[in-house]
Amino acid sequence: MIIRRTTPLPFALPDVGEAELSEIKEVLESGWITTGPKTHLFEREFARYVGAKFAVAVNSCTAAMHLSLEAIGLQAGDFVVTTPYTFAATAEVIRYFNAVPVFVDVERDTLNIDPHGLRETVEDLQRCLQGHKATIPAVARAFDGNRWSSVEGMRDRRRRGALKALIPVHIAGHPCEMDAIAAIAQTHQLAVVEDAAHACSASFRGRPVGSGPSTSVPWAACFSFYATKTLATGEGGMVTTDIEEFADRMRVMSLHGISKDAWKRYTAEGSWHYNVMAAGFKYNMPDILAAVGLAQLRKVDAMRQRREEIARRYNEAFAECPEIERPTVREHVDHAWHLYQLRLNHDALGIGRDEFILNLRQRNIGSSVHFIPLHVHPYYQATYGYEPEDLPVAFREHQREISLPIYSKMTDFDVESVVDAVVDILREFRAKASYAVARR
Repeated sequence: MIIRRTTPLPFALPDVGEAELSEIKEVLESGWITTGPKTHLFEREFARYVGAKFAVAVNSCTAAMHLSLEAIGLQAGDFVVTTPYTFAATAEVIRYFNAVPVFVDVERDTLNIDPHGLRETVEDLQRCLQGHKATIPAVARAFDGNRWSSVEGMRDRRRRGALKALIPVHIAGHPCEMDAIAAIAQTHQLAVVEDAAHACSASFRGRPVGSGPSTSVPWAACFSFYATKTLATGEGGMVTTDIEEFADRMRVMSLHGISKDAWKRYTAEGSWHYNVMAAGFKYNMPDILAAVGLAQLRKVDAMRQRREEIARRYNEAFAECPEIERPTVREHVDHAWHLYQLRLNHDALGIGRDEFILNLRQRNIGSSVHFIPLHVHPYYQATYGYEPEDLPVAFREHQREISLPIYSKMTDFDVESVVDAVVDILREFRAKASYAVARR
């Protein structure tokens, strides 16, 4: 029997309750609601959870990536290699420095950055920096593409710098092939800044995401605690690293560039005196958000276990549906299941992605798309002259991707209503496609 929902199922909801309220109450009653003891406790507990030496709490993953790139010394005209299959923030933070993002296509199965393509791109970019002509379209765009930006309204007169870093993105919570990526970074003396916005509670070959690569390279991992994430504080983020110099720099730069322990100025042991060490930012996390984070951290593994159960149910339900492709999970990873990404086989179904989403909505099921590749957005086309087919896998796969609801607050009824809605749509349009073929 098909389950027809009578109320909308949101695409995502945070799993919050009495534990978070209790932590917030404690902070409010303490009288200290901005960055303070709770934030520093959250940093210590999060570092312990992922197995990193240091953690710096901030107000977003965007801030975390910005601080990480600042800590490695990124400058105007430098290059950073990353994926186009990500949210705006990943490449946006590179542009904050007037540095240049260079995109690498993704693996067709995981949608993560392709290590083989990454190696080829890094090698081509290094040759270009020595005066040779680019052979890879994305590298050619970075060097010779249209420098006129209708958004900025000015010619980009940058210095030609160096290749400084790689930013792999653990899309949907499936870890990238970090051993291969770290080996490339080590060979070319590059830093690795992991965009782990989706990957809190994931692991790669038994190592938690956030504990760093197995190879000795400069690194930082950046997490998001946005309302939809696997650990949610509403807004917020965290950077982890094993490099004390990076952690110290990020801590200072996250609060106006003021000398360490600036937050203690208003405590009993604090002093009114402070030193501005650099022109920093306002990226600190307040204790109220850290309190929510501490409560969330205590149940982060249980929430992941529930999402894994939902993913398993989806996989079972869709196993015999040739019109859709289920997510890939490699044997050596533990998926965080931030997203459950279906892909439509248009030839078998005879319906487009947008129409599929409309049909889900008509059945009261929320859904989304992750992501529109960055290289097809107006800014990157205007700035660098990107064409969709420069990165064909990312461009093709995003056109058939749909993200289904997967969060720990979902009931069994919620899960079954999603399954039934998808199966019902497949049944309806399979019949229509078969009828259309029969009439030819």
